[in-house]
Amino acid sequence: MDDLTPTGDAPLPPLSVPEAAALLQAAQAQLQRSLLGQEEVVDSLLIALVAGGHVLLEGVPGLGKTLIVLALARAIDGSFSRIQFTPDLMPADVTGHALYDQAAGRFRIRKGPVFCNFLLADEINRAPAKTQAALLEVMQEGQVTIEGEAYPLDPPFMTLATQNPIEQEGTYPLPEAQLDRFLLKVRIGYPDAAHEAAIVRAVTEGKVGDRLRVAAETPVMDRRTCLCLQLCAAQITVDERVLDYAVRLVRATRQRQGVAVGAGPRGTIALVRAARGAALLDGRGFVTPDDVKAVALPALRHRVAIAPELEIEGQSVDDVLQAVINSVEAPRA
Repeated sequence: MDDLTPTGDAPLPPLSVPEAAALLQAAQAQLQRSLLGQEEVVDSLLIALVAGGHVLLEGVPGLGKTLIVLALARAIDGSFSRIQFTPDLMPADVTGHALYDQAAGRFRIRKGPVFCNFLLADEINRAPAKTQAALLEVMQEGQVTIEGEAYPLDPPFMTLATQNPIEQEGTYPLPEAQLDRFLLKVRIGYPDAAHEAAIVRAVTEGKVGDRLRVAAETPVMDRRTCLCLQLCAAQITVDERVLDYAVRLVRATRQRQGVAVGAGPRGTIALVRAARGAALLDGRGFVTPDDVKAVALPALRHRVAIAPELEIEGQSVDDVLQAVINSVEAPRA
């Protein structure tokens, strides 16, 4: 609790599971109006939010990745920053730096764009490893060190990084240590025909330009309430049999034929944290095996690497993970 309570603020009031679920479902409805036809993406972002995790969004340009992050920030009444990652971006451009003030005769700190509640790291794989690594401390510790002094970020803090899976020329693939910091890797696909028609109609009718208006104009909750949601999610009950199921599922990725690198213990932790978020979104105070299955792909797909021969055969990481999920027996009630 102390980790989430902002310095100097009163202790956070507890939320019941029905109260928390009602708030989440109100945010869910609002976000779905901004990102039409992407219900699974919206649910994944809300699950990561209440689990206190970060999200890697993968999809081709034009699918609304920036829009959904901005809509999430407005729904929670949080501050929003966007960093466009480019090959010449420096670490100080992300975290901030010390600047000498000639008038005052001393150094002062200019804080970077990471000092916000919701950070959009756009096309993160276009920046070199040194700049990517500047996010490691921020994502893991919730603080930035400038000139040897630590500056904590105000919670909640959530990094949502995007990358284009198609265009790889001139990119710097994220190393495993960086990928492991993301709770979920969410893939955004094309909307179906009906939703695409609705999107085109909303953008083109009576409007100049192609900007899509964010539906979340009125916040559903404030930042303190969001922290209460996170505390509520952390207290969702996980039965020992369900915990054992999550462990067996992750360990099975290390033993599956054709898997070059399986998920580590952090993958199991992410699976359980995300399953708690899924249970809360569904209005339950306990995690079921179906919750674990529902979040297994986004929680594990970036922690598993398959052998080249499977890629040649046309199989993907998701195909292999789905086979693992199908092969591990879930506990019965």
